[in-house]
Amino acid sequence: MSNLIAEDLSFAYAKDSVLEEVSIDLLPGTLTALVGTNGAGKSTLLRVLQGQIDPHKGKVTVQGQPLKKARNKVALMPQRALLNWGFPITVEGLVALGRVNHSQATCCETEAALQRVGILKLAKKRIDSLSGGQQQRALLAKTLMRPATIFLLDEPCAALDPPAREEFLRIIRQLADSGLTLFVSSHDWGKSLNAYDKVIALDKTVLASGSPKEVQEKLDSISCMGNHCCD
Repeated sequence: MSNLIAEDLSFAYAKDSVLEEVSIDLLPGTLTALVGTNGAGKSTLLRVLQGQIDPHKGKVTVQGQPLKKARNKVALMPQRALLNWGFPITVEGLVALGRVNHSQATCCETEAALQRVGILKLAKKRIDSLSGGQQQRALLAKTLMRPATIFLLDEPCAALDPPAREEFLRIIRQLADSGLTLFVSSHDWGKSLNAYDKVIALDKTVLASGSPKEVQEKLDSISCMGNHCCD
């Protein structure tokens, strides 16, 4: 049974269409990549799936329920660049802010989230002293404080060096293997996509969906047709 199903989603800012009849399904315990260029609609799609904005057409269901009734089961991790990393707060303080309705988090809950992303030893550090990869893992730990089963990650590997990117992919792979559903937007069209169970290529509408190999073959076919290389 799918954990999340989106059917025929369409959305526009003013008269500019951003999403056009987008349909996806996310299964429990899977790691899915959402790839596309800037302006493809990736961030907007994640915001629709988390309920921050309503689609102009289509619907989203979570474990068989309308999104409005199950929004607490879906958590969105924003892009790292949207946060003020100069704010005077410790890593554990940042992570504790992830609690829903700002209820006070226990030390055990905060430590568990930090442990899951491998930065428990950095708990007392200020966030402005972290590397980019460590900041990204702290932000993931903050998101994991929510009582969700579906996690939407917006460009989590952007601007990370290869070792930090590989470590982050290893962590989210483990989270998916533990039973969580992760949907991760990315600009990366390279070999790292092989770490995912499924890839969805987006350019306002879904261009291709399937295994990394299947999606690459489909996109190659589209490119070939567009360039008339098969004539």
